[in-house]
Amino acid sequence: MDTDDALALRLAHDLDGTFEALVLAHQDRLYTIAHRFLGNGHDAEEVTQDALVRAYGAIAGYDGDRIRALQLRPWLATIVLNLCRNRLARSHGAPGALSLDRESPDGATLPEPAADPATSPAAVVDRREARRRWAALVVQLPPAYRAPVVLRHVDGLSYPELAIALDRPEGTVKAQVHRGLALLRTAFEASERLEREEMTA
Repeated sequence: MDTDDALALRLAHDLDGTFEALVLAHQDRLYTIAHRFLGNGHDAEEVTQDALVRAYGAIAGYDGDRIRALQLRPWLATIVLNLCRNRLARSHGAPGALSLDRESPDGATLPEPAADPATSPAAVVDRREARRRWAALVVQLPPAYRAPVVLRHVDGLSYPELAIALDRPEGTVKAQVHRGLALLRTAFEASERLEREEMTA
């Protein structure tokens, strides 16, 4: 598989012959970003497709030097986030119904990764439930914190890449990630307290 630098070089020389490689290399991560940001598999699929179409159109208009200089991970993340924000703005900011299971881009539920045989079914259920809760809480974060948290902790962008993707200083995105995580912890603790209170009522 090409590194992003090698892929950018190939795109500069043969966009049509190389674009499929870009799609294969990045479509899953772009879908994951959109899904975690929007909370809806169908919307995430549409945004991912639109982002790839827009990426193709943009690259087609760039000269070779600009294409070779592209940092594909943050650049593509920027396109996806902008489309997600536009979609949220059109829907008045209400995130879609959050899928409670892992989904493939076609909306089908993916099987859980093979569990260690020593892991009890209860532990598997607990982990799945915690993952669902965290995903639901991420969707509820204000977009200013949701984007940095998703790009850093779901997509794995470095802070320099995050700064490029969000077009903000590195110190700002570090602070936004930190604040977003603090908001998530507070919301998670509040949901656990509420659940305990409901169980003892």
